[in-house]
Amino acid sequence: MVLDVTIEDLQFRAYVVVSEPDIDRVADFVPKEQFEEDGDVHVAAIDQKQQAREQIEDIVFNMSPGDAAVFLCANSQVYLTVLEELGQAAEPAD
Repeated sequence: MVLDVTIEDLQFRAYVVVSEPDIDRVADFVPKEQFEEDGDVHVAAIDQKQQAREQIEDIVFNMSPGDAAVFLCANSQVYLTVLEELGQAAEPAD
C-alpha cells in the first residue's frame, strides 16, 4: 500500500508491504521515479507488531521533507499494525 502520511510537521510517502527483510526487494515495490527524486528512501524491516510504533518513530526522526519510507512487514498482522500506526484504518484480512 502506498500512503501519503503526515506526522507532526513532516509529510512523506510510505510504502507498506508484506515482505521478507531484504533490502534488494525495495526496488520491487518502490517506483524508479521515487529514487530519482531529491529525497532519501528509508527502509525498516518490522518483524513483530510490538515493534511497529518504535520503528516508525525512529524512521520519522531521521527523515527530511521529500523523503520516503518503506516498511517491510513480516506478516499480515504486522502490516495491519503499521497501517494503523500511520493513521490508515485497515480492514482485517479474511
